[in-house]
Amino acid sequence: MTAGPHYAGSVTSAQLPDLTTYDGVLFDLDGVLTPTADVHMHAWQAMFTELFTAWGITPEYTADDYFRHLDGKKRYDGVASLLRSRDVEVPWGDPGDDPSADTICGIGNRKNAVFERVLRAEGIAPYPGSLALVDKLQAAGVPIAVVSSSKNAREVLAVAGLLERFPVVMDGVIAEERHLPSKPAPDVFAEGARMLGVDPARSVAIEDAHSGVESAVAAGYALVVGVDRGAGADALRALGAHVVVDDLDAFV
Repeated sequence: MTAGPHYAGSVTSAQLPDLTTYDGVLFDLDGVLTPTADVHMHAWQAMFTELFTAWGITPEYTADDYFRHLDGKKRYDGVASLLRSRDVEVPWGDPGDDPSADTICGIGNRKNAVFERVLRAEGIAPYPGSLALVDKLQAAGVPIAVVSSSKNAREVLAVAGLLERFPVVMDGVIAEERHLPSKPAPDVFAEGARMLGVDPARSVAIEDAHSGVESAVAAGYALVVGVDRGAGADALRALGAHVVVDDLDAFV
């Protein structure tokens, strides 16, 4: 397969490249393939609003906190980042901590319990435009993978009916096992490409999060596509996205 061009700057919507010309396309999950970002946002907001009230933490939690400190990061790193923004330090704890524990891990597990309850009760469906792009890439024989910070990635993909579409899922479980740092470090996107057997310099990364765009850029992807689901097109471009779209149906 002939690789598409390597972009050094931004691309206008009229110049959208053909993604089937690249060696591989690696998708973030939450907010790119499925609207689970909305479930995550609501779970984080409910949990932190209650926590901040109980602990007397100010200023109050806002949606901006999600995009600045939580979106795209591994769960515990996100908790630590947000609490640090309020000058609050608590023990890290252990991933096996009970959700009631006042540790970084306990607080992260508390949020995850809310997320899992909502996911199982309401289910999730992929974005139609994202599903259409996956169909197009698979029809063209382009290798695809998921690169997600979430430990719930495989469950979300299964609920959405997408798990069998992706032979490679580089998720938060693997990141923890292999001691890979969270996005915006390049490690998870670099590892995703290695697992898929493609060169980032001949491949595409698709992200909706600030930290995810930074990660893909740092990993040296030929094309980094930003999907603006609320993070802001200008912000995604400023962080290195070569092109920003509102929905992936732009590539179909």
